[in-house]
Amino acid sequence: MTFNVTVLPSGRSFTANPDEALLAAAIRQGIGMPYGCKDGACGSCKCKKIEGTVVHGPHQLKALSHEEEAAGFILTCCGVAQTDVVLESRQVTDESAFPIKKMPARVSSLARASHDVIVIRLQLPASDVFKYHAGQYVEFLLRDGDRRSYSMANAPHTQVDTPGIELHIRHMPGGKFTEQVFGTMKEKDILRIEGPYGSFFLREDSNKPMVLLASGTGFAPIKALIEHMQFKGITRPAILYWGGRRPADLYMNDWVMAKTAEMPNLSYVPVISNALPEDNWTGRTGFVHKSVLEDFPNLSAHQVYACGAPIVVDSARADYSALGGLPDEEFFADSFTTEADKAKALA
Repeated sequence: MTFNVTVLPSGRSFTANPDEALLAAAIRQGIGMPYGCKDGACGSCKCKKIEGTVVHGPHQLKALSHEEEAAGFILTCCGVAQTDVVLESRQVTDESAFPIKKMPARVSSLARASHDVIVIRLQLPASDVFKYHAGQYVEFLLRDGDRRSYSMANAPHTQVDTPGIELHIRHMPGGKFTEQVFGTMKEKDILRIEGPYGSFFLREDSNKPMVLLASGTGFAPIKALIEHMQFKGITRPAILYWGGRRPADLYMNDWVMAKTAEMPNLSYVPVISNALPEDNWTGRTGFVHKSVLEDFPNLSAHQVYACGAPIVVDSARADYSALGGLPDEEFFADSFTTEADKAKALA
């Protein structure tokens, strides 16, 4: 027995098994619905249920509140159909939904970018083309069955000569995967990955000016977007706000400065929240998402692409809508929720 799921306004439909999350069913059948974490933590997959019955597995209230659920909203990542269902959701077109693949990846290089960030480059099989959108992520498949998600930091076109992906990994003390990366991992190690995942990517059918908002290693998918924009000759105005606690947290500052010199449409505002006297920081200070509103009190004609810590992404989403007039459908986000964050919130 399966249930039919129809998605409006597109009219696309798919089937879901009685014990299968709606998002998993959509991905399995090549229907590209919006999502981020797949774990009930970020709220990116939230959509309106028009008809039918859906029950939820564990999720965070900040992703879907009791009031939102009562109003008919659901999370497709942990919502399971009990009947045929009709949903209202923005979604990726068929042509944009690349197949999910599992594949081996060889560590080709490990480079320390800052005291707590390593840039890892993975070599992919030359015989198996890995297609993805700039901004999407892969999951590492760990030996015990756990998974860890990281965004590609290089645009797809960079794979033409050498199939491979670049990832920016921040050290999480005690973290199952990052302890391995910062401790025992070495070049030529073989890992297993699966992807691409995520609906964070550049909407190229718009000509609106863009705000690119990043905190910490949330810069990784933004870097891929910038590379993609340059490669495709996209000249829409774009301004990057990159926030860190200390200047060293902006671990690719020189790379960004070089890109702004090459791309007249790209500008850059670095923001530091906890500068110390010895940093000799003379730039912007404070919360990075608030710096955007200081410069753009009216965001009604913009698109925003936000990546990084959940508190930054969630605050930006709320403030840009309530204070800046940004339409909800023009805010695109990838929230970097750690396993520790998820466990704490669900507890």
